[in-house]
Amino acid sequence: MTSVLVVDDAMFMRATLKKLLTEAGFEVAGEAENGQMAVERYQELKPDVVMMDITMPEMNGLDALKEIMKIDPGAKVVMCTALGQERTVMEAVEAGAKDYIIKPFKAEKVLEVVKKASA
Repeated sequence: MTSVLVVDDAMFMRATLKKLLTEAGFEVAGEAENGQMAVERYQELKPDVVMMDITMPEMNGLDALKEIMKIDPGAKVVMCTALGQERTVMEAVEAGAKDYIIKPFKAEKVLEVVKKASA
């Protein structure tokens, strides 16, 4: 079973993603509400995939992605972004992100991207 770490500063988004992933048969290993927590939780939980929001307090998703890639160059991180953040998404992909989804997202797209990243 693929384990996923859900990272978003909005509790509603984490709950939505958690429900969606769990119902689709993924295991939600844990959640984090900022980039700093994401890096700590990644080291602690070693999830198969990380779903990472880009815009967060304390440490943003891009910086957290870079930290996680330093710890584990094989990490599979999927960025979640709002419309209009294309440049940041390209930077994230260059930094090692496997894929991205744009909010508001469709359930099928989220599952497709997570499946692809974990393969």
